[in-house]
Amino acid sequence: MPQAKLNGISIHYEDSGKGPAVFLTHGYGAAGAMWEPQRKPLNDAAYRLVSWDMRGHAETESPDDPTQYSEPLTIADMSGLMDLLGIEKAVVGGLSLGGFMSLAFQLAYPERVRALVLCDTGPGYRSEEPRAKWNRMAEKSATNFEEKGLDAAGRSPEVQAAVKYHRSALGLAHAARGMLAQFDSRVIDHLSGIDVPTLIIVGERDEPYHHASRYMQSKIPSARLEIIPDAGHAANIDQPEAFNRVLLDFLNNLS
Repeated sequence: MPQAKLNGISIHYEDSGKGPAVFLTHGYGAAGAMWEPQRKPLNDAAYRLVSWDMRGHAETESPDDPTQYSEPLTIADMSGLMDLLGIEKAVVGGLSLGGFMSLAFQLAYPERVRALVLCDTGPGYRSEEPRAKWNRMAEKSATNFEEKGLDAAGRSPEVQAAVKYHRSALGLAHAARGMLAQFDSRVIDHLSGIDVPTLIIVGERDEPYHHASRYMQSKIPSARLEIIPDAGHAANIDQPEAFNRVLLDFLNNLS
């Protein structure tokens, strides 16, 4: 179980394969293990796949200090892990919260992103009212973990795949308040400035994310939208063959 000491905490990651690097981040309440359906197909196609557990999640350390959970620290963890693994530039992507963090990473380190893969995710909010609604949901998640422990974990496939790895309900609560919650509109305001090829994937049954997916497609200049039939929020787990086919087609056509 590879561990890296970065930014004051121990971070769990998996690194396999040789070739161009693909760096994938999981969703809130999930873990890097959610990307296992992609590992062998990408490795067999001569791609290097790196996945990891965000702070507060699974086998990565969960600091007691709530100030140790934030978007900037998550971006620093991503950059530090790439440095450690000798990856100068990668295809960067993720699901849900991981997709948002990938957008934030591209904003902070555009020179390190070869392309983006945004799965069942959104770019945040420009208006206060929808942002406040989202943050109430994040606060409810935090409170549930504080009150119920790890029994508060959701029933979605990517979260259930991570339950056996989670160590700290308090870490997940801190992550909800510091990483899942939204604080500004920098990311959504930057969409038109993204200058790398971008693959947007959403499950056919993941209707809450259809509007956000189409919005990102309309704003990102080089974006391509793919809807995975008969898939929910975790399209890569629900329909791995269809997901992998779309992902590999995108990767194989990058210049």
